[in-house]
Amino acid sequence: MPAAVRPPLTRRRAETRQRLLDAALVVFAHEGFGRSTVEQVCEQAGFTRGAFYSNFSSLDELFLAMWEQRSAQLLADLQETVADEAVDGIRTVRQAVEHLLPAVPVDDEWYRITAEFTAHALRNPSLRKVMAAREKAITDTITPVLERSLKGTGRRVTNRSALGQALIAVHDGTTVQCLIEPDDETVQKRRLDLMVHVVLAYTKEIDR
Repeated sequence: MPAAVRPPLTRRRAETRQRLLDAALVVFAHEGFGRSTVEQVCEQAGFTRGAFYSNFSSLDELFLAMWEQRSAQLLADLQETVADEAVDGIRTVRQAVEHLLPAVPVDDEWYRITAEFTAHALRNPSLRKVMAAREKAITDTITPVLERSLKGTGRRVTNRSALGQALIAVHDGTTVQCLIEPDDETVQKRRLDLMVHVVLAYTKEIDR
């Protein structure tokens, strides 16, 4: 059966689509993807089912569009955050990691959505490519910043790909602990310590 032909993306339709995407962020974060319905998204956005189906064929399509848009915005914010950051005065690996951490904050709402999407993607091979592309984009953004920060420490990265993957693993793994115990300074310190260990493992002293 041929796909439904949708009307052109006028300014009004673009605004409707964006309101649906914004509503999806709220509904998916609070209800979970598996328990969310088209009706809940429409109610949150203030639209009818007709408005929904003129923009998206299913919750799956809406979820993917919302996730991709949010991911792209997070990367853009990351690039903007670190673009003009000065690295003068950084002399230790710990200082370099401390310089990087504000650019990858722990976000409760976004973590819940990302966890949902990850589980969904693992059941859908085509979506795994989306996840892999996002992780690569994150490492491609973060790694050069870290390398610049490490210049004053006398160390260099030995395996950029492995370092990026390891940092993502530590970030994702410790995010849950940080969200469960947000006021526990020990958890925050342990997160920093783990990232320092990872950076030390994938860097070496520059020969003088």
